[in-house]
Amino acid sequence: MEKALLLDSTVAAYALGENHLLRDSNRALLSRIISGEFRAYASVEMVQELVHHRLRKTGNRSESANNGRDIAAICTLLNFDRKVLDLSLDLIERNPTVRGRDAVHAATAIAYGIERIASTDRAFDDIPGITRVDPLDLP
Repeated sequence: MEKALLLDSTVAAYALGENHLLRDSNRALLSRIISGEFRAYASVEMVQELVHHRLRKTGNRSESANNGRDIAAICTLLNFDRKVLDLSLDLIERNPTVRGRDAVHAATAIAYGIERIASTDRAFDDIPGITRVDPLDLP
C-alpha cells in the first residue's frame, strides 16, 4: 500500500483552519488525495474528532458537519470496532507518548494494514509498524 495513507485529524484541521504555518502543506496533501495521487483512509473516529474540533473552534454546526462530510467523501472510512479498541488500549499501555484518539488512529492503521499515517503529530513516531508522514516533508 505504497500510496495509502491513514489521515490523522491534524491534516484536516490545519487544512480547514485559519491562516497557520501548516495550513498550506495540509491543503496541498488533501489536493493530492483528491487528484488520486494518494489513497486516503480514515477512522470514523477521525471524522468525529474533526467535527468536534471544528464545532468548538467555529461554533457553526452546519459548517462543522459539512467539514466532516467533505473529509469523509475523500477517504475510505474504516470501522472503530472491538479489534481496533483492543489494539488502541494496548498501544496506550505500551507507549507513553500515545494518548486516546491517537491510539485509535494508530490502531486503525495497524488493524487494516496501513503502514503510513499522515499527521503533524510526533506522537506517532514511536509506534512500531507505523511511519508518520508529515505533510511539510512531502515533495
